[in-house]
Amino acid sequence: MRYRNDPDGSRLPIKLDTATNGEFAPRPLERHSRAANALAQQRSDELAKRLGLSRRQFLTSACGAASTLLAFNEAHAAFGRTGGFYALPAEAALDQPLAAELLGGREFIFDIQGHHVNPLERWRARTMNMAIGLKFMPQSKCDYIDPDSEFGHLQCFTGQAFVKEMFLDSDTDMAVLTFTPTRYEDMPLTEDEAAATRELVDALDGNQRLLLHGRVVPNIDGDVERMPEIVERWQVSAWKTYTQASVDGSAGWWLDDEEHGARLIDMARQTGVKVICIHKGLPLPTPFMTRDNRLYGGCRDVGRAAKQNPDIDFVIYHSGFDIQAKDGPFEPGDHPIGVDSLIQSLIDNEIPPNSNVYAELGTTWRYLMRDPEEAAHVLGKLFRYVGEDRVLWGTDCIWYGSPQDQIQAFRTFQIAPELRERYGYPEITPALRAKVFGLNAARPYGISPEEIRLRAGKDPVTRAREEYRNAPDPTYLTYGPRTRREFLALLGQRGGH
Repeated sequence: MRYRNDPDGSRLPIKLDTATNGEFAPRPLERHSRAANALAQQRSDELAKRLGLSRRQFLTSACGAASTLLAFNEAHAAFGRTGGFYALPAEAALDQPLAAELLGGREFIFDIQGHHVNPLERWRARTMNMAIGLKFMPQSKCDYIDPDSEFGHLQCFTGQAFVKEMFLDSDTDMAVLTFTPTRYEDMPLTEDEAAATRELVDALDGNQRLLLHGRVVPNIDGDVERMPEIVERWQVSAWKTYTQASVDGSAGWWLDDEEHGARLIDMARQTGVKVICIHKGLPLPTPFMTRDNRLYGGCRDVGRAAKQNPDIDFVIYHSGFDIQAKDGPFEPGDHPIGVDSLIQSLIDNEIPPNSNVYAELGTTWRYLMRDPEEAAHVLGKLFRYVGEDRVLWGTDCIWYGSPQDQIQAFRTFQIAPELRERYGYPEITPALRAKVFGLNAARPYGISPEEIRLRAGKDPVTRAREEYRNAPDPTYLTYGPRTRREFLALLGQRGGH
């Protein structure tokens, strides 16, 4: 087979790198992650030769993914990062059927944090700086662009690109398309454009694979009042909001404040769409960001709002994860930011596990893949305190390209027995993985995973995915800003946002 992408096999199928989703500056890889990448490259050479394959042939096989994860285990253990690991037998690096069985999975995968933008002429002309700035964002170097066009890279952000990355290049069965916190006239993806993508997906035998959020930022005048119209026109399944959102120098807001949070929650109740997804954690870089604005990304308000509104489901995007708050075991105390701020808020307000607060893993899991010790603590804490039925799968893709490497890594990740015994973390069983991958999200979004699986087995997406995987040619690329210089260039092109 002739490979169009990476014919020499220089890229690993599971990626530990510095790329971000554009919401925070890249952080250099630590020594154990650099060692993990180097060892995985070395193992790929050795094992490909043993099997009589080229590097590219080997790395596009299930054995390639298995060998990469096994090399990560070996390198991390050498640095004492043993709190988490990828549970694979050594034989999987050479046994294709075994590797395919362990990494293939049969779960219903429902990704509740997906993104794309609309690169149409109208949008491009109105926000030229943002269009140029997207060159620094994920997917800007995809292989299906027009190399002769100044704005050819925008093709990488279309609804068609979203369908390819999410539904063909990964095992994702269903997704939610969400939004960013801008004024309505500056939205890089409007509700109309998101609905067009939904129609593109749902036209495949009428299957409902894509749901939509309704964007609402209550400190923008008129946004709360638009909520009934949004429900009527676009049949949204949940609301997406940002407590850190700073508009023209305004401060952020809290879910339990009367001026903004209470109005949003009351209107959600009136519309009948009673699922509110809140960006918490990863700070939004804006020209107006202050220390106080960063604190609005903390979760101290979550427990209070959940207690006051037991009929509302609150989905905490990123689980409150903040890269400035290094995660270890939870200890009660003052936690203004980070995952621990979410846990402390639930405890303070006597919100038991598996109540009306959910924790979502978009970007969080991808970042934690770099450090299995920290990953074990974050996942263990969420399972213990938020609840095994309340941790939800999300990837923040297409900003990171295809989410398949995140899926394969999570399929095999395990919390070390020592941490489970010491801190009360659960073992990550196949049943628990299935809950996280999709079954947990079925409740707030009101869907039947069994029905979706039945339909997914017959529709053109599944058939196209199977045909594609007879001769796969994945890029294994991550795209956007990998260095502080690229990140600052992105902010400059987007007016500091």
